[in-house]
Amino acid sequence: MSKSISQYWVRMLINLIFSISHLATQDLMETQEEVKEEGVGYVVMRNLFSRETGFEMRTVKKSRETSLRESAERLALSRKMHEKEEFQKKMNPDSLTHPPEFIVKPRGQTVWEGKSVTLHCTVAGWPKPCVTWYKNNVLIDAKAHPEKYFTESQYNMHSLEIKNCNFSDTAEYRISALNVKGESSAFAPLIIKSEYFTFLKWISNLQLFLNNVLCAFDVSFGHEGETMSLGCTVIVYPTVKRYQPEIVWYRNGVVLSPSKWVHMHWSGERATLTLVHLNKEDEGLYTLRVNTKSGFDTHSAYVFVRDADVEEEGVPVAPLDVRCHDANKDYVVVTWKQPAVEGSSSIIGYFIDRLEVGTHHWTQCNDTPVKYARFPVTGLTEGRSYTFRVRALNNSGVSRPSRASDPVVAMDPSDRALTAALFLLSLSVGVVPGSPTDLAVTEATKSYVVLSWKPPIQRGHEGVMYYVEKCLVGTDTWQRVNTGMPVKSPRFALFDLAEGKSYSFRVRSCNSAGVGESSEETGATTVGDRLDLPSVPGPVIPIRNTDTSVVVCWGASKEVKNLVGYYIEVSVSGSGVWVPCNNKPVKGTRFVCHGLNTGDKCVFRVKAVNAAGYSGSSAESEACIVQATVPSPPTGVTLLERVRDYMVLGWQAPAKTGGADIRGYYLDYRTVKNGVTSKWHEINLQTVTGTSYKVTDLKENVFYQFQVRAVNRAGISESSIPTVPLECKEWTVAVPGPAHSLRVQEVRKDSMVLLWEPPTFSGRSPVTGYYVDYKEENGRWRCVQERSTKNTYMKVTGLQEGVSYRLRIHAKNVAGVGKHLSLTTCISSFVTHVGFSSGTNAIMVDVDDDGVISLIFECSDLKGDSQFVWSKNYKAFTDTSRLTVQTSGGKSRAIFNDPSLEDLGTYSCVVTNTDGVSSSYTLTEEGESLFFNMRLQTKGTQGNHYFLRSAESTAAYTMNFNKTTGIIEMFMDSLEVTDEGTFTFNLVDGKATGRTSLVLIGEGEIILIQSKVLSICLFTVPYHLKKPWPMTLCVFPLFLTGSRESKISHSDRVQCGVTGEQLWLKINEPTEKDKGKYAIDIFNGQGSVKRVLDLSGQVWEELLETAYSMVCVSADRARVVGGLPDVVTIQEGKSLNLTGNVWGDPVPEVSWVKNDKPLLSDDHYTLKFEHGKFASITIAAVTTIDSGKYALLVKNKYGTEAGEFTVSVYIPEDEAEKKE
Repeated sequence: MSKSISQYWVRMLINLIFSISHLATQDLMETQEEVKEEGVGYVVMRNLFSRETGFEMRTVKKSRETSLRESAERLALSRKMHEKEEFQKKMNPDSLTHPPEFIVKPRGQTVWEGKSVTLHCTVAGWPKPCVTWYKNNVLIDAKAHPEKYFTESQYNMHSLEIKNCNFSDTAEYRISALNVKGESSAFAPLIIKSEYFTFLKWISNLQLFLNNVLCAFDVSFGHEGETMSLGCTVIVYPTVKRYQPEIVWYRNGVVLSPSKWVHMHWSGERATLTLVHLNKEDEGLYTLRVNTKSGFDTHSAYVFVRDADVEEEGVPVAPLDVRCHDANKDYVVVTWKQPAVEGSSSIIGYFIDRLEVGTHHWTQCNDTPVKYARFPVTGLTEGRSYTFRVRALNNSGVSRPSRASDPVVAMDPSDRALTAALFLLSLSVGVVPGSPTDLAVTEATKSYVVLSWKPPIQRGHEGVMYYVEKCLVGTDTWQRVNTGMPVKSPRFALFDLAEGKSYSFRVRSCNSAGVGESSEETGATTVGDRLDLPSVPGPVIPIRNTDTSVVVCWGASKEVKNLVGYYIEVSVSGSGVWVPCNNKPVKGTRFVCHGLNTGDKCVFRVKAVNAAGYSGSSAESEACIVQATVPSPPTGVTLLERVRDYMVLGWQAPAKTGGADIRGYYLDYRTVKNGVTSKWHEINLQTVTGTSYKVTDLKENVFYQFQVRAVNRAGISESSIPTVPLECKEWTVAVPGPAHSLRVQEVRKDSMVLLWEPPTFSGRSPVTGYYVDYKEENGRWRCVQERSTKNTYMKVTGLQEGVSYRLRIHAKNVAGVGKHLSLTTCISSFVTHVGFSSGTNAIMVDVDDDGVISLIFECSDLKGDSQFVWSKNYKAFTDTSRLTVQTSGGKSRAIFNDPSLEDLGTYSCVVTNTDGVSSSYTLTEEGESLFFNMRLQTKGTQGNHYFLRSAESTAAYTMNFNKTTGIIEMFMDSLEVTDEGTFTFNLVDGKATGRTSLVLIGEGEIILIQSKVLSICLFTVPYHLKKPWPMTLCVFPLFLTGSRESKISHSDRVQCGVTGEQLWLKINEPTEKDKGKYAIDIFNGQGSVKRVLDLSGQVWEELLETAYSMVCVSADRARVVGGLPDVVTIQEGKSLNLTGNVWGDPVPEVSWVKNDKPLLSDDHYTLKFEHGKFASITIAAVTTIDSGKYALLVKNKYGTEAGEFTVSVYIPEDEAEKKE
């Protein structure tokens, strides 16, 4: 039984072997027939198994071992035949090629306006199809518009990115794939949803996190190593509980994600971005975008990051923006950007350090500094992660290291996709790989040469490695470069090549089956710098922008490859010190340089940067004063008149001119129909110089909206708020239209002056007057005057400081009162000192020595283009012969050429390009002669004022002034004992004050006092009093007698007065012109006494000789010979140190005073006097209390002198806002 079972299994095994052998042979026959290979083996095999020949089946006993061996051989034969068949198919092009086919088609999308969208698809085909994108069947050229489109193709996956979508991007997009077998297309519609609800404007803009004051978003500055927070309060209306809008932060248009260096936070109403440990990579334009279901809103600001202090003087600052590219198994390319400051000498090169993630030890990758900002790092361990940093080197030393790069894994990108199939390698039979393709030299410098290639097509399932060979041009000797270790990556960097010599390169593939054929040779490559330095940028043009910034434009470098960007440098004209404006290269040709000092005269230059290094600096720009800015938008756009085909519009000038004259205005319009608005269209191509304009060629019964923009030399302002829809149809009303061009000047603590222009449309009769109304923000309208005024200006009084007011003007005619035009202003926004607006003084009246009358106005807040504009009765001068205007620096003088009654009126002066600096002076008939006043002070009694034409008097004394003779008289009706004493007369004009005194005492006589050096004292006047008797005391000016008797005027050189019992005349620095006879007349009510002194001949010579001897003696008197300024302006919190040079023999005594009060040395004031020559004062941490008038007093036995100076302490704007 067991024997029969064994035989049964033997027969089954034989049948199985025969069947397998028969099938294998049949497959072999079919294969041979297909490839048409005739041979002896083929014939024998065909005859042996021919169906036409009978055969006899025999049973052959085989051992189990033999059967298994034959079975394995048949399986191996079948596998080889299958591989050969697949190889034959690959060798047949017709069986491989096929037309393009979309495996994954692009999908249609709908996105919000302002967002970016990407269309994806996957295309298969052989040969590899060429892909093209179309928009509404119009070719998309991504290279021509990189700011809008970005295309990418990799591994048969294709994408089109559309950036910052707008409504015009709504279209049907098509992708076309084309090869030799045909063409295929796929379509995807894109719909952009426009913003149809207006997002509520933010209450505050971005600011530093610690600042709780909500203010306009401005530029931010920081230093490396600091932490900066940018935040914004977001209000979404209507308020919905637990609703959070989408908050997106951008840096230079790239979306930011939370990381080690960037933290984001949303508190429910405030979005905050925190930059931890600032670095130069963080510099750029930051944008906060708030997305809601109804739309979006954005706000942007530039963040500047300054370099940290260097550890050693003269070394360069750290490089920036270290990145890793082309990471492979044992190779990675590290790139970086050169710093803006090279230090005291040019940068020699750079050191690259690497750190394996998980360790703490940095390893230097290169022993010799590399000049290029790109370096291939080799010798990495496959599968491990690394970070890199870079240090710059110059003659003074090595810089601080840059910020470390992001970690990168040493792995072939293709291995990540093939990792799951690696287990098949153990089952595969080794195949010798083919030759690599597309070998090219991608980089060639003095230090290294980089080769890149593509893996071979025939390589089986086993990974391949590569041998690189080089050959010196002119020889046939090939030398293998990496003999010891094959390269795993399809890139390789060759070092230690001879500079200036030419080489050819080729690559071989290898695996466990052997080494394949070599690739094609590269062309001859000369070792040297293939990347040239960029050319010098073009001309630099600075344009004024704000009080602290300038817009700089320049011409792009014409010859440059792989441009990294530009660095802009600024220098105060004449200083020779250049400071970088940006620490991160910018790629455009326009940049706004912030952080400049107002009023500085700056010059700029630009240099380009690429991987090879810096270009030369451009030529210096023209000097630009930092002060101008774009004006604020116009306000109050109002309809002044309308007919069937035109409208007249009026508006108010910008509140802030930007530090430059307004050159004109541009107007735009759009139509409104059923609540739907059209696009804005320009009305005028040439600027409008006034604040009103007639818009013509309009259509009757059509509604229009208008907006206005102002322009100065810095640029065009933002548009004004659009008007409400206005219908174009003729006015039929009888009353006048509104006045226009409302403006405010001379804003004071409790008053302001309002000016306007007459209405364009006067109604059916001329305008007869105007009414002015005002009210507080939430108050009721009140009329300023009871009766209408015919003037186009009015001074509004009785206002409260710090309160906002609305004002409006009504014009009237015989038919009635017309419509009004309103204006909003705030008193507190102009006033910083009681009584006057910021930087404003009052107009002063001046009478010089020749009797010339003039008005003087001073301004300390002048800008470069500021001008003094004088007007009479708030209208420009029409008769210039009446008034001559002279302006010098910050002072303007209006001189009356021939004063008369025609000159009566209100004179005003406005300083342009300032924050409303203006003042006025009203000259009346009575006030014309009130240029002098006199104060009578009697002993033991209060002083009384007497004005020239007022004829004021008291019971005891009567005043009289004769303008013809210049005599001032005081009459005493009854002289009493109580009148004994000193009577003093003060003579005051617009320039100075003169004083003279008379003494009424007992017995006395008139005597002559001898002349003294530089002071001629003519008379002592004691009066003999008899009680009672009437008496008149008269004071006369002194007269110089000669061929023509002339009055002596009081001046800085010639002075007169009364001291005690002396009437004296003092002549400083006498000259030959002062020779002559001097006389004085004294009246006593009944008669007069005249005294004459002849200063000529021998008397004059003796007088000068005595004066010179006194001057020689005074050479050793105490003096302040220099070192102290007239005015010192310093920021609050700083320390002030001043040193004055002192002279005198003997050494003088030194003291300091402030506002006429002596100072003592303490913790706040440090007073020193060293070496008998140098007196110094140091004020620690000055405050506004330290502002005042200071003096250095020196004294010895020959005299005393004071060196005076003024200290002004100011508070920076940002600090002032915090305190407010």
